[in-house]
Amino acid sequence: MSKNIKIMIADDQELIRESLKIVLSANPDMEVIDTVANGREVIRSVRKEKPDVILMDIRMPEMNGVLCTQIIKENYPQIKIIILTTFDDDEYVYNALKFGASGYILKGISMTGLVSAIRTVYDGKAMINPDIATKVVRLFSQMAKSNYAINVDKRNVEEISKTEWKVIQQVGYGKSNKEIASALKLSEGTVRNNLSSILSKLDLRDRTQLAIWAVQTGVTTQSFENM
Repeated sequence: MSKNIKIMIADDQELIRESLKIVLSANPDMEVIDTVANGREVIRSVRKEKPDVILMDIRMPEMNGVLCTQIIKENYPQIKIIILTTFDDDEYVYNALKFGASGYILKGISMTGLVSAIRTVYDGKAMINPDIATKVVRLFSQMAKSNYAINVDKRNVEEISKTEWKVIQQVGYGKSNKEIASALKLSEGTVRNNLSSILSKLDLRDRTQLAIWAVQTGVTTQSFENM
């Protein structure tokens, strides 16, 4: 891989920052351009360094990861943000996703999983730790019932094929491409192509918005066998 992915690490624990920096810097396609300890430092550094991907601890002093995500995505929508979290951060995660985070992963993730997640979001896809898929569905349900509605033009919906509806449903369940491929007996490449087509047809930004829309519109409770 020729292009370096420029990464910023934001965490208030020095040990985590330095450990992540060492591990990620060992990958030839990655470069850790800065490590910061709180939310205000994140905002300052972003203006100067312009990272591609930020690993953002959800709970930081001075300004938490949710507010950081909102400010960064409003000013630098191209920067991808992965939220680092623990199991008890539901409301934080919910709001970070709402403001445009590309996904979230548990702090206990393997280093291989973390590297894969960074490459995934850098390529423009959403990344959610598969260990918490059921939790994701619950979060999406909360988002769907709140004021955070995803609006899609009805004419665009009419263009969705039967296979695409099935893929949308699986995304609404919080499943990964690999899990969707297995469930629908498709190749991962076919799933990726379908997702790309769906996002284009519905004019949605990413997989997170699609999942919220799927829950919001009841797609997750429908049967598409007799279409």
